[in-house]
Amino acid sequence: MQDELLFNRPLVEKYDRPGPRYTSYPTAPQFHAAFAEDDYRSATQLSNRAAAPKPLSVYVHIPFCKSLCYYCACNKIITHNTERAAEYLQWLKQEIRVQGALFDTTRRMTQLHLGGGTPTYLSNAQLSELMTALDDAFHFAASEEREFSLEVDPRTVTPEQVYELYSLGFNRLSFGVQDFDHDVQQAVNRVQSEEQVVSLVKAAREAGFESVSVDLIYGLPLQTVASFDTTLTKIIDLQPDRIAAYSYAHLPELFKAQRLIRPEEMPPPERKLELLELTINRLTAAGYVYIGMDHFALPNDELSLARENGTLQRNFQGYSTHADCDMIGLGITSIGKVGDTYSQNVKETAQYQHRLDAGRLPVFRGYRLSDDDRLRREVINTLMCHGRLEFAAIEARHNIDFRSYFASALTSLEEMVGDGLIALRDHEIEVLPSGRLMIRNLAMAFDAYLKPTEKRYSRTV
Repeated sequence: MQDELLFNRPLVEKYDRPGPRYTSYPTAPQFHAAFAEDDYRSATQLSNRAAAPKPLSVYVHIPFCKSLCYYCACNKIITHNTERAAEYLQWLKQEIRVQGALFDTTRRMTQLHLGGGTPTYLSNAQLSELMTALDDAFHFAASEEREFSLEVDPRTVTPEQVYELYSLGFNRLSFGVQDFDHDVQQAVNRVQSEEQVVSLVKAAREAGFESVSVDLIYGLPLQTVASFDTTLTKIIDLQPDRIAAYSYAHLPELFKAQRLIRPEEMPPPERKLELLELTINRLTAAGYVYIGMDHFALPNDELSLARENGTLQRNFQGYSTHADCDMIGLGITSIGKVGDTYSQNVKETAQYQHRLDAGRLPVFRGYRLSDDDRLRREVINTLMCHGRLEFAAIEARHNIDFRSYFASALTSLEEMVGDGLIALRDHEIEVLPSGRLMIRNLAMAFDAYLKPTEKRYSRTV
């Protein structure tokens, strides 16, 4: 993939439409209830019998938050009753035991991610309990082989607790900042000081964390180019290893919390593009490498190196260097990927507890990939991670003639070719500098399930 990234405002406006993020293919709307617990158990048995069983990756969903961020579209439970989290942890440990019994003890867990909600809603003592249970069930890999990450709400931890998190085995932290501007913070009900974030990042560095990430959101109410420029300056001064700059998807008809945002405070559509252009210009000028979509990283970060040497991958957490694992989803709503299957847990805590109480897994839907799905998944992942797809490699692995098999998809790409976003040659597709921001649009051409009128997705740029 070419390193250069060009921001062409008219083309960005033209291609900014709803579309999947492709953290999986097929995407979650294709999951169905006909895929049940017995299908998942079969998938784990097959994965154990593979000639070279994959290492294990675990995602744990902690749904609790003490306050509601109005922009949030995550599955969360707002409560100050910490007993609910203590109870949830017990059920989580039960699921860990049941899941752990499905995987051979010779396999090792190399990747862990705690998301939410607010994972740091749990106390460090409770997180220690959780880590012990995970190690007992899934057998942690050697420390130098692990990527163990945790999402942190800066309002919920102290610098001292950051040191404790490192001692528990986490080696990566992701801080949710969103925006430092106080008016913007008040408009979305997430007020946190710059001093809090600075002190925590400093503590993470001193404690020995291998990677510190920061999440930003552009397109929030009351954001201006000047105000977000100030936030970017402060973030660049912090020098996090990775920065995720997400486009805010305002869908109040789907997410109740977003109805609390005042419509008159929302920026106009052209403002979002101004903020995106600002973000790209500021971060790349500061030396950050544009990985793809929302992700930026310093040149010596693993993501940048993986992008450079062609080993970059994608999973449910986005771009990754450890995505080629069997991924186990734990907790309500969590999604897993084992072998050629996807699975998702139930969404309500009562259902979750009921199934575990009956000795069952809380899987309620999923999907088994067909040969066509596997082929299209490889095409989409290759384009999104590497920006170049050589037809011969796909043809050899899947026994197809690429141009015949994907004739309609290639025809649909003629517009992107004409706009100078991609080069379509006899033997390959290459993403050009002007097309790197429209990578999701390119992927959509190879999606067999996508309906053009669907509006359930965030916008592609």
